[in-house]
Amino acid sequence: MEYHRDRFEDHSLIVYDKEKLVAVLPAHKTGKTVLSHQGLTYGGLVFLRNTRLVKQAGVLKSVLEFLADSDIEQLSIKSLPNFYKTEAEDGLDYLLNAIGHCEKQQLYSVASIGNVVFSDSRKEGFKRGMSQQLHFEETNDFADFWGSILIPNLQKKHSVKPVHSLKEISRLKQKFPDNIRQFNIYHNNGLVAGATIFETKHVAHLQYISGNSDKNALGSLDFLITKLMTETFNHKRYFDFGTSHNADGSINEGLHFWKEGFGALSAIQNFFRVNTKDYKKIDDLFK
Repeated sequence: MEYHRDRFEDHSLIVYDKEKLVAVLPAHKTGKTVLSHQGLTYGGLVFLRNTRLVKQAGVLKSVLEFLADSDIEQLSIKSLPNFYKTEAEDGLDYLLNAIGHCEKQQLYSVASIGNVVFSDSRKEGFKRGMSQQLHFEETNDFADFWGSILIPNLQKKHSVKPVHSLKEISRLKQKFPDNIRQFNIYHNNGLVAGATIFETKHVAHLQYISGNSDKNALGSLDFLITKLMTETFNHKRYFDFGTSHNADGSINEGLHFWKEGFGALSAIQNFFRVNTKDYKKIDDLFK
C-alpha cells in the first residue's frame, strides 16, 4: 500500500493476543471515520486461518473499542468476496451486520474456470481472432499497452486514467513478479489489445483489459480472454472479471452481458458500517 501513502491518511491496525499476531486491518482515516483501505480492491479485517467465531468477535470488539477511545465514530469495512476465500467463512459478515448494517453491495462477474460454456458470440469472436492470425504473448513490459491503448481508451471513453500509473504497475510487478502479469495481442506485429492480470492462489483477476478500434473486427478481446481462461489460467478455480458498475452505481448492461458470455455469474461484495461505540453489543451475541 506504500505507493498510495500520498493519497490516504493511513490508519491500519495490527491486533495481538498477548504477543501473538491474530489479525490485521488495512485501513485509512477520513475525518472521524476509519475505512477499509480504499487503495485496495479487497480488504476487511484479516484473521489467522481457523480463527473461531468467538475469537473473531473479541478481535472486532477490541478494534471498535480502540477506535472509539481514539475519537473515531464509525468503521466502514468491506468484506472479502467469497470466491477469494480458501474456505467457507462468513463469520465476520455476520458480526458486522448484527451490530451495524450493510450500507452497499458491489457486484462482480466471476467464472468457474473448470465448468464454463462460452456463448456463441464469444466463440465466434475467438474464431475471428484465429482467422486473423492474432498472436498471444506474455510480457514483462507494461509501457506499450499503457501508452498506446489503455490510457488513450480510458481518457476517450470515461475521461479517467488507470488506477495505477505506468510507474506504479511496473513497481508492483517488480515486488510481485509471479502475481502481476501482462498479456498482449498482436496483429501483423502491431499491438491491438492487452490484459493485466492480478493472480492469487485460486483466482485470476482481470485488472485491466482494452483493445484498439479494430477489436470487434479482429475479435481481439474474445481471443484474449479465451486464451487466458482455457490455457494460461485453466488450473485456477475462478476468473474474476471485476465489476461492471457505472459511476452512479448502476450496471453497465452491455459490459456485464459480454462477461456473461464467458460463463461469468454474479458474486457479491458487502460493505458494512458500524458505530464504534456499539462495541458492547458484541457481548449480547453470545449467551
